[in-house]
Amino acid sequence: MKTGDTLIALAIQFTSLSLVAFGGANAVIPEIHRQSVDVNHWMTNQDFAALFAIAQAAPGPNFLVTTLVGWKAAGLAGALVATAAMCGPSCILTFWVAKAWDKYRETAWRTAIGAGLAPVTVGFVGSSAFILVRAADTGWKLAIVTAATAGVAYFTKINPLWCLLAAGALGIAGVFG
Repeated sequence: MKTGDTLIALAIQFTSLSLVAFGGANAVIPEIHRQSVDVNHWMTNQDFAALFAIAQAAPGPNFLVTTLVGWKAAGLAGALVATAAMCGPSCILTFWVAKAWDKYRETAWRTAIGAGLAPVTVGFVGSSAFILVRAADTGWKLAIVTAATAGVAYFTKINPLWCLLAAGALGIAGVFG
């Protein structure tokens, strides 16, 4: 695929996803993964999992994974296109929806929409977790690390970044090789 074609594909992919990313970019991770790995072959499952981990470990908003996907697909131009396409349309839509949302705060339809979007968002984020686990866990040792991290995150107040640090140390030590 030529660079121009890749940039167009990135723009189309992230523009459309930005408009349905209820709950943020993490809600559309399954489709970003599908497009990046299965459809366009810009990267492997392992590349995608690594980019997602880097984006989550870095300070800043959760849409940074889109910037990294764009970078991997088409360099600096890809990073800029993916970021603008993910942020621009949703920012414009949010501006107009927020005006209407405030204007109609006492209406029944606003309450119904809010109640309906909550489970959709939870479902999107849950499916994102499933896709990332499938992409990252290429062996039983990695599956154990994922399960342990999920347990620590769910049952304790320990910051999950400590689990990321521990997993990185295990990787450097050659445990997963």
